[in-house]
Amino acid sequence: MEIFTEIIGNMHQPEWHQKLHDAEIESIFLDQWTAQKSRFLAKSDSGAEYPVALKRQSQIADGDILKFNPDTRKAVVLRLNLNPVLKIDMSKLSDKKPEEIIRIAVELGHAIGNQHWPAVVKGTTVYVPLTVDRKVMLSVMETHNIDDISYEFEEGREVIPYMAPHEIRVLFGGASHGNSHIHTDHVHADAKIVH
Repeated sequence: MEIFTEIIGNMHQPEWHQKLHDAEIESIFLDQWTAQKSRFLAKSDSGAEYPVALKRQSQIADGDILKFNPDTRKAVVLRLNLNPVLKIDMSKLSDKKPEEIIRIAVELGHAIGNQHWPAVVKGTTVYVPLTVDRKVMLSVMETHNIDDISYEFEEGREVIPYMAPHEIRVLFGGASHGNSHIHTDHVHADAKIVH
């Protein structure tokens, strides 16, 4: 059985998009836990098994191509099933006084930390993995009603290209394990903020 040790391209790259135009695509759908690994055995949508052993610290992206045969016009492509991410935009704070920035950042840290939600900070944006129902996350944000921030859900596959491997693990590694819970009557500051 062939072991796949490298990604040969990505179907979203212009040259590969053109090559795969009329090709038969066999997809391997990976959940977010498997997508962060460099070694795994996966089944494609046709039922074929593909052992993958990439270099350590490899980062899999949606549309990565494991195999392409130009003669048969067949390709094997990795597809990611990632949960959405709550994207919190704090860019409006840049014009505020330092005291206001600190107050708002602490309020957001309290809101996220009190829920035990992990987070990744990139510039003026905070990314929080979907660890509970969307409605619950939105309810928490609305209840705290923090000044001058905006938030929305973004698809995980849209976020992942901008993340380092350790940040991907924070956002997608354990999010499906249901490790969050909600507190309503006490406060503690143990937010996991990764820079």
